[in-house]
Amino acid sequence: RLGTRRTMLRRHDMNLPWINHTALAARKGVYHVGFLNKVKKILESVCTNCGKLKADPRTDPRIADVIRFVKDPKKRLAIVHDICKTIRVCQVDTPEAVDEREAPRDEQGNIIPKPEHHGCGHIQPAIRKEGLKLLFVNQRVSEDEDNGAKVKTDDRKNLPASAALLILKKIPDEDLHILGLNTEEARPEWMILTVLPIPPPAVRPSVAVDGGSLRGEDDLTYKLSDIIKANQNVRRLEQEGAPAHVVDEL
Repeated sequence: RLGTRRTMLRRHDMNLPWINHTALAARKGVYHVGFLNKVKKILESVCTNCGKLKADPRTDPRIADVIRFVKDPKKRLAIVHDICKTIRVCQVDTPEAVDEREAPRDEQGNIIPKPEHHGCGHIQPAIRKEGLKLLFVNQRVSEDEDNGAKVKTDDRKNLPASAALLILKKIPDEDLHILGLNTEEARPEWMILTVLPIPPPAVRPSVAVDGGSLRGEDDLTYKLSDIIKANQNVRRLEQEGAPAHVVDEL
């Protein structure tokens, strides 16, 4: 009386309303409006080239304090983002002299190497959000031809969801833990859509029109139809070799 019995769900002649999906054009990815701000925070916290955390947790005491004392994932992401967003160069490891007499050794007597950050030293651009888009902003300094004064200009470059997806996939699991993300249930690359879920008709039933004499489709069905048509147009343009700015307009 309180629901469907398990034996009924095992019957093969029942059409259960499972959720389906459709692959987005070229599976490049689309920003999810609900996760756009969080994706921006994560991208500002890691290197856009190698995916490592900008700050070295082995040398930066602020990151070490976050690991030790901050257990709330939301607070951890906010604090680490505040630390890393102003760093403009991915930190590299500096070689240190090791005293072999005091160095830790394993059971075979071999020296245990010290953990390293493995940063790449890449210069980091600023990331800006405009509407539903993310932009790379690099500041350039040039001289004015008239008076010789230095002029700062911003070089803006669109950051497509496909490029953001590649960066998020490079983040190591240990850095995801420092950022407060769950490697099993909340990986950052999952915050970018590569497929579109299609709910079953039970979620979007037909509606009565003109007092109930006619039936019409739900608004959600019409919107899904528009998205699928736009997705087909994007796939067609990509197959025809259309310029990137034409594809981005769709």
